[in-house]
Amino acid sequence: MNTAWWVKRQSELNPQKKALIFEGEVLTYAQLHKRACRAACWLNDLGLKKGDRLALLLDNCPEFISLYLAASRLGLICVPLNYRLTPPELDYILRHSRPVLLVFAAGFEDRLAPLKLNRTRPPMLLSRVGAPEKEDELKGEVLDFQAGALSFQGCQPFSGLSLGPSDPDEPQVIMYTSGTTGRPKGAVLTHRKTFFNCLNAEIFFNMSADDLMLVILPLFHSGGLFIQATPTLYRGGTLLLHRRFDPQKTLSDIESHQVSKFLAVPTVYRALLKQKRKTDFSLKSLKVCAIGGEQVTHELLQACSKAGFPVRQVMGQTETSILLWASEEDSLARPGTQGRPVFHAEVRVVDKTGRQVAPGEVGEIVARGPVLMKEYWQEPEETEKTIRDGWLHTGDLARVDNGGYFYLVDRARDMYISGGENVYPAEVEKVLRSHPQVRDAAVVAVPHELWGQVGEAHVIAEKGLSPSAEDLLAWCSGRLAAYKKPRKIVFCSEFPCTPLGKVRKFLLRQTKEEAP
Repeated sequence: MNTAWWVKRQSELNPQKKALIFEGEVLTYAQLHKRACRAACWLNDLGLKKGDRLALLLDNCPEFISLYLAASRLGLICVPLNYRLTPPELDYILRHSRPVLLVFAAGFEDRLAPLKLNRTRPPMLLSRVGAPEKEDELKGEVLDFQAGALSFQGCQPFSGLSLGPSDPDEPQVIMYTSGTTGRPKGAVLTHRKTFFNCLNAEIFFNMSADDLMLVILPLFHSGGLFIQATPTLYRGGTLLLHRRFDPQKTLSDIESHQVSKFLAVPTVYRALLKQKRKTDFSLKSLKVCAIGGEQVTHELLQACSKAGFPVRQVMGQTETSILLWASEEDSLARPGTQGRPVFHAEVRVVDKTGRQVAPGEVGEIVARGPVLMKEYWQEPEETEKTIRDGWLHTGDLARVDNGGYFYLVDRARDMYISGGENVYPAEVEKVLRSHPQVRDAAVVAVPHELWGQVGEAHVIAEKGLSPSAEDLLAWCSGRLAAYKKPRKIVFCSEFPCTPLGKVRKFLLRQTKEEAP
């Protein structure tokens, strides 16, 4: 149950098989294994040891894959970072996870310079992939990853831990997901979880060594790393990796590389459908396309099918990866369904007492089995709230029909998804409330043609003060990632609340804009 072991075995069985294609560069399994070994030697030489955290602030690139594999080889805990986050957001995650080393891509210096990472306690090593695009804003020593890794041949044995299956319940990755308290939580994902995610993905995608998987989703997300990249390497297929999503390039590469498997969020499919109307690329090589990350309309599924995308649905979260799936036929024949549970997990809908509800009744989706996270990093209370009696409570409300198909009703924790990115209103509200002219704020999701959903912030100004919408949006710009920023500010004199003071957010969607 070690990803580095899988690539080593593939390098022995099929050394010349293509493992990774990236911007014209092709790596065989033998070459990818050697790169991972070199990275592991370099990490070991820097003094990183089992249990240490390795943070990655990288685009989709071969270096991400080789470092991810090297971390598994050494028993390090990989911490992928969302490169869309602002400096304060990155600062919290880095202070919370306390990595020994942060490897970042050239071009991200402006995000890191304000954090003064070279002067943190305990110290944090910094390493860059690629040459800096301008005068280095980081004060202090920054290691060159490529030069450092190339100084090693990657031969075995090398000092440190030998390659082999680790304890399957040891942490492999800490993947941060926003929390309802307004701060991110680090989901601790084990080697066992990754293995069973691979088995589920293998069944869902009907994967074989002949498959070519196109990855346009960021590897810092579960979808890109655990549903696409890792299962493909486990099965011995080929990864076609895009640094960022580009509709024209995606359609072009599907045709030219004969892509067979693909996963994206609804926002991506909408962009692809729009681009395909302007071009005439063939999609005949596609065997399975998956769609997930947010609720999918029946109209979008029909449009995808008509255009040549054989789309089937997936639903899950960082803490579990895929929990529900639906075939292409079921997705079209059962509008609104998220499908049935994956093979290697038990999924139920329960009431507040934990009792499984009858078909048609609404309850919370809970899950148990080997695909669950181990815990939230350094958050025992949040872990106890989420995992109770072995069941992980997702916070999603749903009903199940007599055939066992799940239908999502609402997100109990107010989270919404914009362009495939999770957004928690509590985090946005916290930033708005920190503005000196704001007394209170409540954020709700509203439909958006391109992004699926965006935030609408309802704000109560401090008495006698009149902040403008432009002021508040500018306040958010340096404190929140762009996808988290509300698209509209609605000023209110008061919020509709329950007798206990909880904001009734469904009523806010009906609120008319007022002068502050």
